[in-house]
Amino acid sequence: MRFLLPLFIFVGAIGYAQDYYPKDYFGSPLDVTLVLSGSFAELRSNHFHSGLDIKTEQREGLKVYAVASGYVSRIKISTFGYGKALYITHPNGYTTVYAHLQKFSPEIETYIKKIQYEKESFEVEVFPKTEDLIVEKGEFVALSGNTGGSGGPHLHFEIRDNNERPINPLLFGIDIKDTTLPVIKEIYAYPLGRDSYVNKSNEKQKLRLISLPNGDYTVENIQAFGQIGFAIESTDRQDLAYNNNGVYNIQTFFNGNKKIEIDFSRFSFDETRHLNRFIDYGHFQTKKERLQKLFIEKDNPLSLFQESDNNGFIKVEDSTASVFKVAVKDFKNNTAWLTINIEGKKEQDIKIKDSFVSSYYIYADKTNELLYKNISVEFFPDTFYDDFYMDFSVSNDTIKLHEDTVPVKKNFKITYDISNYSESDASKLYIARLVGYKKYPWYSRTTRENNLIYSITDDLGTYALVADKVAPTIRPINFKEGQWLSKYRYLKIKIDDEGSGISNYRATINGKWILMDYDYKTKTLEYDFNDELITETKNNLKVIVTDNVGNNSTFETTFYRK
Repeated sequence: MRFLLPLFIFVGAIGYAQDYYPKDYFGSPLDVTLVLSGSFAELRSNHFHSGLDIKTEQREGLKVYAVASGYVSRIKISTFGYGKALYITHPNGYTTVYAHLQKFSPEIETYIKKIQYEKESFEVEVFPKTEDLIVEKGEFVALSGNTGGSGGPHLHFEIRDNNERPINPLLFGIDIKDTTLPVIKEIYAYPLGRDSYVNKSNEKQKLRLISLPNGDYTVENIQAFGQIGFAIESTDRQDLAYNNNGVYNIQTFFNGNKKIEIDFSRFSFDETRHLNRFIDYGHFQTKKERLQKLFIEKDNPLSLFQESDNNGFIKVEDSTASVFKVAVKDFKNNTAWLTINIEGKKEQDIKIKDSFVSSYYIYADKTNELLYKNISVEFFPDTFYDDFYMDFSVSNDTIKLHEDTVPVKKNFKITYDISNYSESDASKLYIARLVGYKKYPWYSRTTRENNLIYSITDDLGTYALVADKVAPTIRPINFKEGQWLSKYRYLKIKIDDEGSGISNYRATINGKWILMDYDYKTKTLEYDFNDELITETKNNLKVIVTDNVGNNSTFETTFYRK
């Protein structure tokens, strides 16, 4: 790494809206054929994917290169999320992001480890000065890995503008082989209003999709009346990968007139959770299919919508014949078309959609508080998109807050008064969300203030007050008491907690803090002897692990090393 470029003068080249992106400025972050396991803006849980997930041949340790000259502007190491991540800012104002890394290049590794030891923390986030870590295009900056929330070895790669908005890297000339048409998997019609219906029903209707030999689609002809909308499940696949990725562009047309265009080329992080307004959230939670709504409901601020006529809704009149078309495109402009023929027919006898009613009505634009004995749930204004009836009930210390089928825009607060518990019992309590078929208690970040215990969360569902009186477990993986470890590179320990989960850990050798990388997926702590802190032959290792309610365990052992 050479300390060049004292001329980091940014001219604000991309501070304004533009459609031009330099096609030959950025190189490839890997020296292998680029194959994607995830595409830009594809639909994920509660967010749009902000980059490309590039396959690394199902292994870790591939060299990662700076795609252009610049300086390391941010380094973040976290247990979850991006894991080990590197940010490089370039003279043209863009920043590239490399995430889920195994480790950094030697110079960057030395820089960040010094800070980790100063802070005595595995998790750190730093913003180096412009002149600290300057890199050149094509320079080795890291090794690919599987750290953080990664589901397998790969490189997560992003390009952001100087407003921190992620942009599809394919717009910059990064090429992925793709001659394959997108796929439309499902199509639903939505009557919007009590006077609207499809096939004599006011309920959402699944339409029978018919695949055509040329890769296009149609459906059996439908009858409809009033204002309706459509939603599709669509994916794309590149030539060299069998996995499904996201599409690039969707357009709809009604009788030849464009109704809506949805463009997945750029978004901002502050809007990404509104994905849950874009998809049919309840449908996904029950059927695990992400239906993309081809209409815009109120309070949907997504910038993905480029054009819309009447928010994508169509109005079907009696005794008419209409055609609705959907064009689904990938980045290489491979396009799959869906054609829906609609007969306008006003009916007298239709099936009306059932509606759930309860004693608890939630107003989306107001503060709503649910109270029951020692429990309160507070929803702040603008927590939800729509008004609705809440399914709320309490059994002992278990709260049912509807089903998780209603999208939540921001956090709400669950509070228990625990004054009826003894202090010893109260100190071990936490609030958990009960998940899965077996209603497993999943720790929800819990805070205690005197006799109140509360959690700030953003998912509806079932919650309970749970006690955790069991301390974490600690056991060595690759060594035992009194062993000589002179030829070992790593010291590995497994830590676990079956209750509230691990909050923090601390490890020392001969009383000095040591850096142990934590992989929550394998529940492993790992110390690298190349940190060169060991100067004695006989060494005492001490590890303390604490869970989220304060239970802690201590592991101590002796090992030898020359």
